[in-house]
Amino acid sequence: MTKAVALLSGGLDSTLAVKLMIDQGIEVHALNFTSAFCTCDSGARKEVGCKSESRRVAEEFGIPIKVLFKGDDYVDVVREGKHGYGKGINPCVDCRIYIFERAKEYMKEIGASFIITGEVLGQRPMSQRRETMGIIERESGLEGLIVRPLCALQMEPTIPEKTGLIDREKMLSVAGRGRRVQMDLADDLDINDYPCPSGGCLLTDKIFSKKVRDLLDHNEEVATKDLTMLRIGRHFRHEGSKVIVGRDEAENARLQAIVSERHMLIEPVGFPGPVAVVTEGAGNGAREFAGGLVIRYSAKAGDSGLLRATLKGVSVEFTAHSLANENLVEEANLC
Repeated sequence: MTKAVALLSGGLDSTLAVKLMIDQGIEVHALNFTSAFCTCDSGARKEVGCKSESRRVAEEFGIPIKVLFKGDDYVDVVREGKHGYGKGINPCVDCRIYIFERAKEYMKEIGASFIITGEVLGQRPMSQRRETMGIIERESGLEGLIVRPLCALQMEPTIPEKTGLIDREKMLSVAGRGRRVQMDLADDLDINDYPCPSGGCLLTDKIFSKKVRDLLDHNEEVATKDLTMLRIGRHFRHEGSKVIVGRDEAENARLQAIVSERHMLIEPVGFPGPVAVVTEGAGNGAREFAGGLVIRYSAKAGDSGLLRATLKGVSVEFTAHSLANENLVEEANLC
């Protein structure tokens, strides 16, 4: 039986692409990618992410699935943006090349013949244009080996089609950003439980992108934990220091859980309020600046309050005063 690797997000398009190939007798092995920048959900079930959706689809279809995390090596892809960015700091073309390169490795590992995607010509402005698709195929070393069942009839025949591994006549000619054709096909194939097309990538968000760019501009090396912290709290950059302040009890708990010895943790003593973490530049008045932010965002602290600063396991208490300078706070605010 012919074997193929499918990029399965769990969304409607990739689900349909997999089903069309399974119906042609292809042995499909699903591959799902996730990262610190994913913001996918599943319609009304907000607690379910794209990884869980892809696993659910794989289980429903009875196919194996492997989940890969876009880790520290992916940071360089975001930093360099060889083929440019979208409206934020999203290097969509470079991201697709990165994904396909890893998919190619998995294809070789399991002895698969080609790769399946749910891409639709013209659906995404950067990565799903005809010219760009060609660039992605060439740079990933997969020319003629990426099968797009939903828009195959809009494209040149692939190697699997030319060699008879799959039947071109059983694929579709979908194009553009509309989803009516896919939704009708889902009804025909009895595929009903699929997420709304509302998830995506935080790198397309202009505010989040500002925080990512700031992180990359000030750090040659960036760890996954640094990326995770971008999703928590208010972020400030002041005189070489980076400070994150929790917005609520849940964010306070997340910051306290993720803080490491290289970070300075600022906590209120004897009154309710946010915690702050100095992630970079603990000197140069960073403690006082972070403390002032804690007082500022505490409803019950007043103009000053007692705080505890912990760095490398050593804690000291100090009194901080609320930052009253609106211009200073606004200038330092990254989000």
